[in-house]
Amino acid sequence: MFHGTMTALVTPFRNGKIDEDAFCAHLDRQIDAGIDAVIPAGTTGEAATLSFEEHKHLIGITVEHVRGRIPVIAGTGSNNTAESIELTRSAKTLGADAALLISPYYNKPTQEGIYQHYKAVAEAVHLPQIIYNVPGRTNSNIQPETVARLADIPNIIGIKDATADLAQLTRTFMACGDKLNFFSGDDASVLPFMALGGVGVISVVSNIAPKTMHQLTEAMRSGNDDIARRAHFALQDLTDAMFVQSSPIPVKAACSLMGWMTYELRLPLTPLSDGELDDLRTVMQGFNSDVETLELA
Repeated sequence: MFHGTMTALVTPFRNGKIDEDAFCAHLDRQIDAGIDAVIPAGTTGEAATLSFEEHKHLIGITVEHVRGRIPVIAGTGSNNTAESIELTRSAKTLGADAALLISPYYNKPTQEGIYQHYKAVAEAVHLPQIIYNVPGRTNSNIQPETVARLADIPNIIGIKDATADLAQLTRTFMACGDKLNFFSGDDASVLPFMALGGVGVISVVSNIAPKTMHQLTEAMRSGNDDIARRAHFALQDLTDAMFVQSSPIPVKAACSLMGWMTYELRLPLTPLSDGELDDLRTVMQGFNSDVETLELA
């Protein structure tokens, strides 16, 4: 059910509130481009700055607007296990197809603490759950042995791995066998990630280049290495540009440059400098793909 290109959605704001019209238009744009699933209220969606009410409302808007056309994987992670359970329970009630849960951040739990956190959420809420390892944001790393233990919990069905560490990824594949689905969380390494056995990507860059990222993952799934390489190379400069500052600062700027939403972030995130914005505009204007072009407003 969960495979291919899945977009970690930005959350449009207008005058400090969620811009529901812009968000729904963005959902339609993604679905029309062939995206395989969407993820609201994740890191790219600025979940850390959403109130509980906004967080749940955003998931509800997504489920209601998507209307079963593609799966909805709700971001429900927290560094607080009780909050993660509450958000995951709400996601199930609202009709989400699965939940994506970031590993607890700031607390710096041990491997046992990470295991017990995910185990508690999985046992409390019977909903397919994807664990998320992103050490660059959490300051902790889910080790292969811990992932293997989590793979034995029935409703933990996958891992989003954003380590960009192919050696650790290999060890994690070896530890888990076919018990988990593996999703890349690093846009720059989707091709080698899937070559090792990953089934897709939870992507930032697909917010603005969904067709090309979808072409890459579909080519990898069908064994068309030539098309996959061409899509990979086409995306490289754009992918680099999406991470010149903390995500979602650049990707939201890109969405704004195309006229899709206002360039409004919530503190402590701040916009790109004028020079960085000019560089991003140049990269977007130079984007060269067989399947889509980026038309700036």
